[in-house]
Amino acid sequence: MTFQLSANHKASFEDDGFVIADQLIDSASLPVLHRAFDDLFSGKFETGVRPDEVNWQQGESDPSLSRQICNGWKANREIARVVLSAQLGETIASLAGWSGVRIMIDNVIWKAPGTKSLGFHQDNAYLSWFDPGEIMTCWIALDDTTAEGGTIEFARGSHRWQLGEPTGEFHAPVDYRKPMQDAAYQAGVNADIHFVEVAAGSGSFHHGGTWHGSGANHSANPRRSLVLHAMPSEVEYVPENFHQGIGPIYSRYKRLGDNQLDENYFPILWREDNYRTPQIDTYLNT
Repeated sequence: MTFQLSANHKASFEDDGFVIADQLIDSASLPVLHRAFDDLFSGKFETGVRPDEVNWQQGESDPSLSRQICNGWKANREIARVVLSAQLGETIASLAGWSGVRIMIDNVIWKAPGTKSLGFHQDNAYLSWFDPGEIMTCWIALDDTTAEGGTIEFARGSHRWQLGEPTGEFHAPVDYRKPMQDAAYQAGVNADIHFVEVAAGSGSFHHGGTWHGSGANHSANPRRSLVLHAMPSEVEYVPENFHQGIGPIYSRYKRLGDNQLDENYFPILWREDNYRTPQIDTYLNT
């Protein structure tokens, strides 16, 4: 990672709810990650552990839909080397004003040519199962991105709109921008859409309240991306809300005696006292 966070980046993030970031990973990593994507979506899990959410598999799933897997880091160490990065964690903490960062989940997303849209949403709308219920996201393009190719889109400044309830379909909605446009109407503004058009290896960081989604891939090229969703290191479970959002999936890791999140499943990437979950390095080097 050669990206260096500047005062201008922080100001842009505060104003827009997102910031574009160049060279988050080096070009030599791209072929390795492309192979990891091939493995994951064909059911080859290098560690023997199945990811928490497997929403698309080769030969089984609708080829017109975007391919998605959540927590690919548990199944493939090449994915883990990126999303468990201390540098990414520290950058996210600096943008968010947090004292520490742990991974909530990763997203492994592959939009093949001709695949349909992903609906606009706010990440924080799904997070009442832990407190504080907020995340920051790092989105990394593994292919050069274009508006025609269905790159991620942000509604500029929408992190200052009201946080809404989850609504609409995520995979292949009829009108992928409608929930965001309804929210813009409620906020009394016209949505200002920004397309993230960057070279492979670059990407963006965005606030958990920022509305985002992506259109269909009308290009002849794939659009693969690796996404780190990070939360504050001090979060705790809220059991009474386990039925909401994605709580039914990730509440399975709750310990018997308390509401602390287990670092084996939600490792701490960086903390200002220089703590980092020690098992990460053991896992990456196994």
